[in-house]
Amino acid sequence: MAQIIPASELFDLTRFAHRALFREDENVWEALSRLKDYLADHLNSNVTAVGSFGAPLPKTVVLWDEKVWFDGFEILGGDACKGTLRVRIRGTETTEATILYAGCVLMDPHIQIGRGSVVEPGALIKGPTLIGSHTEVRQGAYIRGTCLIGDRCVVGHTTEVKSSIFLDGAKAGHFAYIGDSILGNDVNLGAGTKLANLKIKGDSIRIRTGEGVLDTGRRKLGAVIGDGTEIGCNAVTNPGTILGRRCLVCPVLSVRAGYHPARTVIR
Repeated sequence: MAQIIPASELFDLTRFAHRALFREDENVWEALSRLKDYLADHLNSNVTAVGSFGAPLPKTVVLWDEKVWFDGFEILGGDACKGTLRVRIRGTETTEATILYAGCVLMDPHIQIGRGSVVEPGALIKGPTLIGSHTEVRQGAYIRGTCLIGDRCVVGHTTEVKSSIFLDGAKAGHFAYIGDSILGNDVNLGAGTKLANLKIKGDSIRIRTGEGVLDTGRRKLGAVIGDGTEIGCNAVTNPGTILGRRCLVCPVLSVRAGYHPARTVIR
């Protein structure tokens, strides 16, 4: 491996709608440095007409057909991540309607939420945040802004996310912290996973590889997790942890910082 960790080492970006965030001639975490500007250029808010910013929504609303529906709909049920969540709107049944349940909080209008996605009661979202299609933001989730969440993702119950990227199918279902991190396609974080992003000393985060040490130049960097990796419950990754594709981290572990190649089992 060369003294650079490119995105292609960790992710298949072929189908990712936001692959332009990543550049092959640089280390993968540099995408985080561009995230705020990328969102400024690509985020198209679709919640402006919802109103009630900074306070819990007083009633459930649906986004569909470029409109905000405050009534005239019926939620029939299904699984958002599987694309089977059905809503009937004025006699038309669809799986492409976005549901914002009463009690969720949108702190500002700089938020875009994709088709067929769900924001459950008690979730709080700050902008700028771009959420893809058929994604679940579950009860009590806290999205702190400068976040890009892909398609078919889960931001789970009492999970906090800040300044991070989820590729398609990434899931953090329960009690997780994801700060200044990138989750690859179909990554799964077990309940209670914490991706620590700040060293106790607060100095620049350095990543040890098989060929030396890379200074990221970043004071905050959580984990970059390759496609298909699974992390067990209550594991903690130290700042500057890079996990290759299809790694397995057993539960209740502290994962050392540095580069862990594809298919590594950490136990």
